[in-house]
Amino acid sequence: MNIACKRILFVAISGLATLTGFSQKTEVPKGWHLLNPKDSGLYGISMAQAYDFVKTKKLKSSPVIVAVIDSGIDTLHEDLRPVLWKNPKEIPGNGVDDDKNGYVDDVYGWNFLGGRDGRSVEKDTYESARVFHKFRSKFEGEVDESKLSADEKRQYAMWLRAKSEVGTVDPSSALNVRIVKGVLKDALVADSVLKTKLKVNYTGKDVEAYAAIDDAGKKSKRNILKVYRGFELDLEQPVAEVLSEVGEYVTGEETKANALDAKPTPYRADIVKDNYNDFNDKFYGNGDVMVSKAAALHGTHVSGIIGAARGNGLGMDGVADNVRIMTIRAVPDGDEHDKDIALAIRYAVDNGAKVVNMSFGKGFSPEKKWVDEAVKYAESKGVLLVHAAGNSAENIDTSWNFPTPLYDDSKRASNWITVGASAPHADIKAGGLTASFSNYGKKEVDVFAPGVKIYATVPGGNTYQNLQGTSMASPVVAGLAAFLLEYYPTLSARQVKMIIEKSSQNPSVKVKEPGVGGEVDFADISKAGGIVNAYEAIKLASTMKGERMNAKEVKSTVKPKVKG
Repeated sequence: MNIACKRILFVAISGLATLTGFSQKTEVPKGWHLLNPKDSGLYGISMAQAYDFVKTKKLKSSPVIVAVIDSGIDTLHEDLRPVLWKNPKEIPGNGVDDDKNGYVDDVYGWNFLGGRDGRSVEKDTYESARVFHKFRSKFEGEVDESKLSADEKRQYAMWLRAKSEVGTVDPSSALNVRIVKGVLKDALVADSVLKTKLKVNYTGKDVEAYAAIDDAGKKSKRNILKVYRGFELDLEQPVAEVLSEVGEYVTGEETKANALDAKPTPYRADIVKDNYNDFNDKFYGNGDVMVSKAAALHGTHVSGIIGAARGNGLGMDGVADNVRIMTIRAVPDGDEHDKDIALAIRYAVDNGAKVVNMSFGKGFSPEKKWVDEAVKYAESKGVLLVHAAGNSAENIDTSWNFPTPLYDDSKRASNWITVGASAPHADIKAGGLTASFSNYGKKEVDVFAPGVKIYATVPGGNTYQNLQGTSMASPVVAGLAAFLLEYYPTLSARQVKMIIEKSSQNPSVKVKEPGVGGEVDFADISKAGGIVNAYEAIKLASTMKGERMNAKEVKSTVKPKVKG
């Protein structure tokens, strides 16, 4: 599951005990994440100052390919069309593998969740249930661990953990679902009332402005706004969309609660039809990288944060000004599969990406070796991987969170940055600088970046919306990494990681420890101990001698591999 904000509802559901008593959070301007804290009082990344610096230095940018492994993208969006990567050796729509890389018509990237018949996986199951049922017949009952091989011992330990998770219903989570289900029921009744009084596709802002006269109208207004405030949602989001999201959340949680007895539906197997257990069976999928508006919501938003066209007078500006977004679809509504992620990373590397954004994650990784090998491959090619820390308000130093930069041999990838989500305001009474939902960890989370109420592109051609999560923080860092490489292209992935971490800014105020509530320093909950800052990063980059000294490597892209 994309715990890094695959569905926007997850950003507020962790630890939720009741939907009453929530106050509307302080509004922030669109694009606050790019602002300078000294000028605005909001803890953005000082992007304008960074651009002023490169202008002063009279630096010219070189294009950087950024791969977005996610749920899909709206390739027709006004703010993304100019920045999309297009495979230069592929002729669109001719049904031929023109570049001989094994992927037919991979014009904008590739969909590893697609079938040859044009269908695509949108909804999928959870890895805990898949692991539990896969190994149930093998490990249920008495097991003599002394007779197990090293690999079987790993499988057994993973199965026991899956059994514990699948077979145990957390009372507080069950209570949350019952509360949300009740709120949804009331909101659906309210929606039927307000549909007759407000415009088509009305929003939360329309409800807020509605001057109800009778008791039914007042009650309906109250019940709709309860959903927005309870989940801290953007009032400009359409009510129909919000209620659909809530319904999906309830259905998903009820499915998880029934996972002990019901085998997971094989959504992926029924559509993709590869031999999943054979990693060499890798030329599956299709070229449809959007699939649907619902599927592409998350990936479109993430892509806009990284590199939506700057200075064009439309919706919003991306962090980086000269990127090409490569779209790789591998994240469904549910838990992603390790094979798809491993092949997505390899596809990105083989097609010239220098930065890969990964706003997804899960608690189990049964084929971790495939992902590890892909990470090592990216590391060998100097490609930086940026990963969202997740939205469970947990310390991932001591909890399970995949994928991970830590290999099974205990060595650590040098080309990996894990990102937690920060908030705009320093006032700890108003929530402080840490997002309440963000995962954290002094060892496993490298930096924090803005991830609350981030305004960016969403499917629809010309539409934009606030979303929040570490999913939004990760592309801020991916965009920053690309920005550094645009102007200092000889920097290595290792150097870019170091620059971003060392230039991060500790605001020297106490912050809340997510999920715990105690007051701590950023250095207690992340390795670098601060929030990323583009101005400080580009200044530091200007003092570095690049490790990529081969001019051909800097200017050329990697040629696609020949099939077979």
